[in-house]
Amino acid sequence: MERLLEPLILGRVIGDVLDFFSPTIKMSVTYNGNRLVYNGREFCPSAVDTRPRVEIQGGDMRTFYTLVMIDPDVPGPSDPYLKEHLHWLVTDIPGTTDATFGRELEIYEIPKPNIGIHRFVFALFKQKGRQTVHKPPASRDNFSTRAFAAENDLDLPVAALFFNARRETAARRR
Repeated sequence: MERLLEPLILGRVIGDVLDFFSPTIKMSVTYNGNRLVYNGREFCPSAVDTRPRVEIQGGDMRTFYTLVMIDPDVPGPSDPYLKEHLHWLVTDIPGTTDATFGRELEIYEIPKPNIGIHRFVFALFKQKGRQTVHKPPASRDNFSTRAFAAENDLDLPVAALFFNARRETAARRR
């Protein structure tokens, strides 16, 4: 699973958003039933306008996870002064299931990049137990994945993925 880190390092996800970690769980993210997210893939915002299916493979039903989806490039990659923007937060996801079985603390917010190419990062954390993450952050802007993990006694991520998206013009929509 170590080679899974290479695109996260090249895409500056490790560094900008996450510290170096060793993946221990396989996570898959799929939009609209057939659009699989892999690191660095580009999507049009209209292709990711519904909550994705996030599947956790390799865990067990006694282990619970927290999923964080953020955009570290808000309002734009050259001056991301609102980074990170929280798009989705789900806790208490049982291992070997998907995020729909978890507790949604922040509902899915559709990616809407305005300036430049934005990275949208999914980070999965193993919880110490069930219901250890209690409240959503005060704001979606200026969210810090690292601070959130520390405040909720979450260790380093066990899996992460990201995709890219840019503003969709009327001519590009299909």
